[in-house]
Amino acid sequence: MKQGFFNLTGKRALITGSSLGIGRALAEGLAGYGATVVLNARNIDRLEGEAETLRGKGFNVEVEAFDVTDSAAVNAGVANIEAQNGPIDILINNAGMQFRAPLEDYPEDKWDQLFNTNVKSAFLVGKAVAKRMISRKSGKIINIASVQSELARPGIAPYTATKGAIRNLTKGMATDWARHGLQVNAIAPGYFKTPLNQALVDDSKFTGWLENRTPAGRWGDVEELVGAAVFLSGSGSSFVNGHTLYVDGGMTASI
Repeated sequence: MKQGFFNLTGKRALITGSSLGIGRALAEGLAGYGATVVLNARNIDRLEGEAETLRGKGFNVEVEAFDVTDSAAVNAGVANIEAQNGPIDILINNAGMQFRAPLEDYPEDKWDQLFNTNVKSAFLVGKAVAKRMISRKSGKIINIASVQSELARPGIAPYTATKGAIRNLTKGMATDWARHGLQVNAIAPGYFKTPLNQALVDDSKFTGWLENRTPAGRWGDVEELVGAAVFLSGSGSSFVNGHTLYVDGGMTASI
């Protein structure tokens, strides 16, 4: 078992949107450093399947299905985790979605859905978990931002707005909650191979653009986000607050 700053033994981590993609990779990553991970999404069957896979690798895994955009469901789900299993020491607000369209034709209902899924969820789950962390004077919250917290591309202006909001929400959470012993930070992935991005991965023109635009010259693999998550979840980040850590192959460093 890993030791010191990166030892998460005895910690419980709730990860939203963790049945696939980045959330699933972070769940396995944190479990590998000793954490008990709580998988969350709306589809209980998918969650149970992923939980069994992880348990088969020797990891401690729990499941709690609820809709992260529904305040009542969030409060009930968080309360049930803590009542049935124990305190949530680490929260990763990962749930998110994408919808691409020209801004002048962007459907209003998709704008609302995007903000509910990408921003409101982090507010609702963050608040529900933080109330309990504050009473214990300890806790780690990690919000999943994006290179789109800083940069824009055609067709995704609303998504860019949501990820800019997550970056500043992270600062606001840290400003309000650091005095209570919480550390609130964000991880901003660049372009990673995930189900959300599969259409872009399969687009040779886009992949060529990405390889030329990114100093590292390639797509990221989701496992490459684990180190940042473990650092921000562990004791080594005890004085890191309100920070957004870009894991993007150098994209935001280069023009």
